[in-house]
Amino acid sequence: MAEITAGMVRELREKTDAPMMECKKALTEAGGEMEKAEEILRVKLGNKASKAASRIAAEGVVAVYIAADGKLGAIVEVNCETDFVAKNEDFLAFTGALAQLVAEKNPVDVAALSGVVLDGMTVDERRKALIGKIGENLSIRRFARIDARGRLASYIHGGAKIGVLVDLVGGSDAMGKDLAMHVAASKPKALDASGVPADAIETERRVAADKAAEDAAKSGKAIPPEIMAKRVEGTVQKFLKEVTLLGQPFVKDDKQTVEQLLKSAQASVAGFQLYVVGEGIEKKKDDFAAEVMAQVGQARQRV
Repeated sequence: MAEITAGMVRELREKTDAPMMECKKALTEAGGEMEKAEEILRVKLGNKASKAASRIAAEGVVAVYIAADGKLGAIVEVNCETDFVAKNEDFLAFTGALAQLVAEKNPVDVAALSGVVLDGMTVDERRKALIGKIGENLSIRRFARIDARGRLASYIHGGAKIGVLVDLVGGSDAMGKDLAMHVAASKPKALDASGVPADAIETERRVAADKAAEDAAKSGKAIPPEIMAKRVEGTVQKFLKEVTLLGQPFVKDDKQTVEQLLKSAQASVAGFQLYVVGEGIEKKKDDFAAEVMAQVGQARQRV
């Protein structure tokens, strides 16, 4: 009988997400043959698509679609578990098709998009079929659709890890591309100060006030209230310039802000959308050794 090593158990577990002890039993039953063991688990525990659905998908890509006239576009983020799958041709084709569907069908949310027909199957059926083929969990995380006031420009960066759509009114195609690249590089949170959440501004104001008070205490010198207020407001304004597109120095010429660049061309930005793959998703970190000890402890308790 072939020796069943911990490495074999771990490999099978990563492929199927089945419990460790079940993986060991399947390998033993299969005489150490990985593919046969996987089949045994699929029979016992269901297909890979249903098991993979419990795994965290924090990798993936961003895809964009822009209609020929530049007036309609969409951006979508689709997640997978590994960067390797994010480069898979079938996965990339699926993501690109979704971006076009979002633009053309205008679904209200991910659930509605999942029911749209794509090549004779619903999007969700297509997604599950792809899971079965690839062996990883795939999830449609988010999307946005833009009816442009001007003309849309896009930029994809870093193996499709960052995607941008910019709605530029006036200006040129080259300027639109430059602005999309700027958004990808500088990652503004809003177009201007009106788009920054009030609680975020208030937090900056509170931190600035506490810092000014602490500095005054360290120096032993009282700061007049009007000076304190100006210092706090200056800090807040600096924060707003850092997080708003119009306030940021233009990446290709930091002597002028994006707002100044636009004014010089008698252009404006009606809006933009920035997606960064996996942003805000907490990646799962498995502690295999700890799980082994936990399983051993449970086995001892049953004896």
